[in-house]
Amino acid sequence: MIYGYCRVSTKSQKENYSFEQQKQEILLKYPDAEISYEQFTGTTTARPVLTELIESLKANDILVVTKLDRLARTTEEGISLIKHLFKKCVSVHVLNVGLLEDTSMGQFFITTLLAVAELEKNMITERMQSGKAIARQDPNFREGRPPTYTSTQIAHALELLTSHTYKQVEARTGMSKSTLIRAKRQQSNA
Repeated sequence: MIYGYCRVSTKSQKENYSFEQQKQEILLKYPDAEISYEQFTGTTTARPVLTELIESLKANDILVVTKLDRLARTTEEGISLIKHLFKKCVSVHVLNVGLLEDTSMGQFFITTLLAVAELEKNMITERMQSGKAIARQDPNFREGRPPTYTSTQIAHALELLTSHTYKQVEARTGMSKSTLIRAKRQQSNA
């Protein structure tokens, strides 16, 4: 059996008939394909229609998508998904790449994708390090997350701790017990 999967990320993509475009590309190659549709952003890992479709696939089925990014949000996720489908003896046809089967050529493609994913990850890390190096030149730069509470708020909470329990101070200030304990420890060490 042949199954097509069409996904759009946004409402504007949906209104631009992206579902229709993907469907037409799939049906052009596989006129008898059963098509599934899903509107989910690429950053969302939980895609119920895709999950259900993958669970229903059986040996010798073919899953068809127009592009790899319709199937997975990252190269690594795509590789993992394709390997999972290979274990189920399901072929994957990415229309702009080709038919991927659990053969030497299919494994070569997976290996190539892994190399590209590794390169992509390294390039992102290099750009991030470069950006941090530039940011560190600013005298006001501070590494990590900005503090959630000001020193005045923490001092007030520590003052409250002298006459209230952690639970009471937590309820009054919104600071977690662990934050209060950490602040108290830092105050003692100072």
